[in-house]
Amino acid sequence: MFELVEFPPLNWLAALKALFALCIGHAIADFPLQGEYLATGKNRRFLIRLQDPSRPVSIWFACMSAHCLIHAGAVWLITGSALLGGIELIVHWCIDVAKCEGKTTFNQDQILHVVCKVAYVTIAWAGWLNL
Repeated sequence: MFELVEFPPLNWLAALKALFALCIGHAIADFPLQGEYLATGKNRRFLIRLQDPSRPVSIWFACMSAHCLIHAGAVWLITGSALLGGIELIVHWCIDVAKCEGKTTFNQDQILHVVCKVAYVTIAWAGWLNL
């Protein structure tokens, strides 16, 4: 399989490259690949306030899931690990639901996503994850 970075990383430089690649993947997936439709549609509380018949509240689950699948795909492509992609899907979903429900701020949301990327690299580097 094509690898963007050495994963699991074998030294600190490879770990930094992997973290950098994961952060780039996150930025691409969270901003240009999300778009206005998913950004609006994944936020149940916003859809309730919007009351737009063309965007019923019922779309939030599909929009949130699609957004998180994009992130899962980015992690999988960068690391070559479907397991980490699956973990990203679940964790990203939980973090974004918390933000959309007003339990965290935008900055807290972004920090939590980066902390996840640090955890993926650390776990892989330490050999705790059988990839």
